Amino acid sequence: MILFKKKDPVDLIFSFITGIAAISVVLIIVGTLYVLFKESSLSIERFGFLKFITSLDWDPVRESFGAAAALYGTLVTTALALIIAIPVAIGIAIFVTEVAPNFLKGPVGVAIELLAAIPSIIYGMWGLFTLAPIMSKYIEPFLQKTIGKLPLFNILFEGTPLGIDLLTASMILGIMIIPFTASISRDAFNLTPSVVKESAYAVGATKWEVVRDVVLPYSKLGVFGGIVISLGRALGETMAVAFVLGNNNQITTSLLDAAATVTVKLANEFTEADKDIYLSSLYYLALLLFMASFIVLSIAKFLLLKAENKLKA
Repeated sequence: MILFKKKDPVDLIFSFITGIAAISVVLIIVGTLYVLFKESSLSIERFGFLKFITSLDWDPVRESFGAAAALYGTLVTTALALIIAIPVAIGIAIFVTEVAPNFLKGPVGVAIELLAAIPSIIYGMWGLFTLAPIMSKYIEPFLQKTIGKLPLFNILFEGTPLGIDLLTASMILGIMIIPFTASISRDAFNLTPSVVKESAYAVGATKWEVVRDVVLPYSKLGVFGGIVISLGRALGETMAVAFVLGNNNQITTSLLDAAATVTVKLANEFTEADKDIYLSSLYYLALLLFMASFIVLSIAKFLLLKAENKLKA
């Protein structure tokens, strides 16, 4: 005879509340997608999909709009920010977990958390008034004289260094996402069993070999998760980039030229949209950014689950 235990009312209430919370996330995503699609329907009907994402036009007077330049700027700044941030963030995490003395681990960890708590508009103001002059006077001319002289990289550093460009915007984004990757990587490194590391030291491995052959392989999924979170933050950042990018609707091969991103264009022009097609095109940009973020993060999550299943197998 099987006895069925009656559920406690508190458990039922708890299950109901958590279920509602979980469902609400899905409803918010679906609702956001519905609103974006509805508001951008006029632009979708006029320009279609392929024409809109490949067109460089952005002329409110002629009512001709395209997303190619904004999408290009978004992808370039995000990619450069990740290239800048990932090595620094992983280096910070390795230092805190494996190299730093105990009295430094706490302060450095707190500093990382505080860096993540700084509002984006503060990053933007600092970038405009502090980083941009440094970039234009020192860093960008140095890159022109060194890397810019190489045959394959000369097109990346053409033009006059002004500090309001793709490179400066990418630097700001990179600094902003460092704490996210660093914090999650640090936590992932701390999950490496001490007995495994001690065994490696016991057979004569150096600290670098322990980090390279033990810590990083064991915690690579956690590091990848931190990179994915940083990617999502970089794709959707607005205010910090708006200060130092210039909002120039063009596709350029030089990192020293002003450009535009989807978020910057939305922030700068949303209040200026005095025509229905203009406003609808801005909503269309937002819809494309939403879809791009969703697709990129979904692919990253799929790869993460696939790698996790391989480790379990």
